[in-house]
Amino acid sequence: MKHVLSVADLSRERVFQLFTLAADLKQRWKAGRRAMALAGRSLALIFEKQSLRTRVTFEVGIVQLGGRAVYLSGSEIGLGTRESVPDVARNLSRWVDGIAARVYSHATVEGLARHATVPVINGLSDFEHPCQALADYFTLWERGVDVSSMRLAWIGDGNNVCHSVILAGALVGASMVVACPPGYEPNPGVVSTARKLGGQLEIIHDPKDAATGADVLYTDVWVSMGQEAEREQRREAFSRYQLNDTLVGFAKPSALVMHCLPAHRGEEITDRVVDGPQSIVLEQSENRLHAQKAVIFQLLGGSLDDA
Repeated sequence: MKHVLSVADLSRERVFQLFTLAADLKQRWKAGRRAMALAGRSLALIFEKQSLRTRVTFEVGIVQLGGRAVYLSGSEIGLGTRESVPDVARNLSRWVDGIAARVYSHATVEGLARHATVPVINGLSDFEHPCQALADYFTLWERGVDVSSMRLAWIGDGNNVCHSVILAGALVGASMVVACPPGYEPNPGVVSTARKLGGQLEIIHDPKDAATGADVLYTDVWVSMGQEAEREQRREAFSRYQLNDTLVGFAKPSALVMHCLPAHRGEEITDRVVDGPQSIVLEQSENRLHAQKAVIFQLLGGSLDDA
């Protein structure tokens, strides 16, 4: 595992290995056992996009493993403008042990990986959000959910997070249905890759059909960063896809509700649902820290003897 740019970079065995490692690192931290697994190591954080969860969890994660983070905003380094992506990758490789990048274009993170001699982690691109999907399925696995037999219904936009959730679902064996308006389906290449990985995946347009009998309901914002000009068009297209009490009622009574956050309350999800007893959004958020620690640990060569 040299880089993590896509969930498809992983295998089923690697995913469950990361879950086990994340659980171990989480338990050690909560028990007050300070980890020095990555003492003296550094992680560069390149952020073209604003962030709460991604920045904090990467910064805190490397610190909890004994290393340190160096934050670099997109405007600060002028990625691709003041300095080319290859030059940034080559220079950082001389100074740090790894790079995590939250960027607009997936081509940027691919370029960083192509020219870096250190591991590169995709902290979000317009095509995928692999760390989010790992944290999501880790959260379910940690709760004791049999991820290989569950039905997960994605309600809303077939976006970057959806792509990673689809691919991760294929690897862990989940059955998944995506309900979205016509024209907002997930990328056909992602769908094809998931099916080649053995994923049980259905793409439909009726949110009620998707929610019916689901073990997990997952939604995300209708308007992502960079899509602000499409706001009104998207709000109209997705108006039937709000995750509310009515839609949740079609799922199993024990169904869990997920959202990667931040939520546009009153749009894709209501307050009653996101704050309700079936919601596990804060567990997902917390587990971004521990899932990403597992990824950093693996890529930067940590040892459990020092954890």
